[in-house]
Amino acid sequence: MDYDAFFGERLNALKARGDYRIFAELERRAGDFPSALLHEDGAADDVTVWCSNDYLGMGQNPDVIAEMVRAVQAHGAGAGGTRNISGTNRLHVQLEQELASLHQKEAALIFTSGYVANMTVLSTLARNIPGCIVYSDAKNHNSMIEGIRHSRSDKRVWKHNDPADLERLIREDDPDAPKLVAFESVYSMDGDIAPISEILDICERYNAISYLDEVHAVGMYGDTGAGVAERDGVMDRVDILQGTLAKAFGVIGGYIAASANLVDFIRSFGNGFIFTTALPPGIAAAARKSISIVRQSPDMRVRHQERAAAVKASLRAAGLPVMPSETHIVPVLVGNPVACRRASDLLMERHRIYVQPINYPTVDRGTERLRITPTPFHDDAAIRRLTEALLDIWGVLDLKRAA
Repeated sequence: MDYDAFFGERLNALKARGDYRIFAELERRAGDFPSALLHEDGAADDVTVWCSNDYLGMGQNPDVIAEMVRAVQAHGAGAGGTRNISGTNRLHVQLEQELASLHQKEAALIFTSGYVANMTVLSTLARNIPGCIVYSDAKNHNSMIEGIRHSRSDKRVWKHNDPADLERLIREDDPDAPKLVAFESVYSMDGDIAPISEILDICERYNAISYLDEVHAVGMYGDTGAGVAERDGVMDRVDILQGTLAKAFGVIGGYIAASANLVDFIRSFGNGFIFTTALPPGIAAAARKSISIVRQSPDMRVRHQERAAAVKASLRAAGLPVMPSETHIVPVLVGNPVACRRASDLLMERHRIYVQPINYPTVDRGTERLRITPTPFHDDAAIRRLTEALLDIWGVLDLKRAA
């Protein structure tokens, strides 16, 4: 077999469909968010970033940066290995205590990413609980799907955000079988929110463990930024809350918060935790500082929601096809992979605006879109420029407008 030719053929097929991913080489500059430098063909130029998951700009926060610098100077650059081999750094312990406090749980456990957290926790639980059946929302993130798949347990996929379908599937199974229900609060491509309370009612009725992914909600919803479950007053009813340190908190890493026994179970049996080098101490210190700031800054969340609403209103008033969204996510429908890629390219070429195209398999075919994520730092002038730029591109490409 000509392996290199095989790889080339598969890549060419991706390109022909418009699904080939191109990464812009961007240089983020501390203190200048949401502006960045685009490096291209040996030159550098200013662009405005409209698709960052650093939702609150905390990755640029001077206090967070200073905390990371202090920790690196005090503890060194790396953790030295896994926590089992090299020991648990005091900064890891303090971060886990902060996260447990944020979610009002007995304990928390940090991972190198939210992806690793979902993969490890779901696979470990479903694999080790005898006869466990996992019920997964149809639009769950790839990390959850892969975690469930790697567990090799029985699984059922229920219609997206449909508690009645979830209950129908559960009622068809053995009432005595252990059950785990996995779902998200904010679905990041559509911007919709799960009916958490109704899903928890079903979990409690059928003695199922509830696993709630809040990665696109922590920091941005609830009185202290603990997520949608906090906002809705049901956080105490969720068995396992999973979150990330890489989005609203602006650093990197994932975590779970749950009962002390469950967290210790994952710590003791989860391969993705046991065999992975721990987060660098500087990362842990910066994340803890960021969480502390965000917990005490409800005005930041208010401003963030106001900016998202302003973007939606501006784009809709211009006749652009903004898809329904209950959250800070602003998806604009293109509906064709090649056109979506071209729209992204033209926004950069003609207007120096960076919005990454979202194509299959991240979203279903025919629903390709530009996913816009406003932050508290996108002012009215930036919103006007974005709206005018999108109108220009929609005209150039003759894309469909809103009905």
